[in-house]
Amino acid sequence: MLALNFYHDLYGDALKKGRKSATIRLGDKSDKYQSGQIVWVTVGQRFARRKKMFCAILDAVEVKPCGDLSPRDVQRESPELRTKEEVMTLLSRIYGRDVTESDICTVIYFSPIDEYEL
Repeated sequence: MLALNFYHDLYGDALKKGRKSATIRLGDKSDKYQSGQIVWVTVGQRFARRKKMFCAILDAVEVKPCGDLSPRDVQRESPELRTKEEVMTLLSRIYGRDVTESDICTVIYFSPIDEYEL
């Protein structure tokens, strides 16, 4: 099973409260993630132990230049962010390099899967 991993200090609370329903990743990730896939949503540091928060279904996977990010993309990535410029600043911090409007990114929309209770 694939996982979407997030840094706990940046996204743990938003994921727990259901306020984050998309992730924006630098580069074209469409060969790895496709609509309809089921993934684990995890939190933790890269190359370290992680914790599974929930399973999710990927609703949509869109590849586009960062300059084409919509207000909806930004809001579903993080309710605290308001503009695509703020997203690019965050991505620059996460990826350790300047991110520009011409950089390609992948927007992955997801919905949690709840256990069915009888």
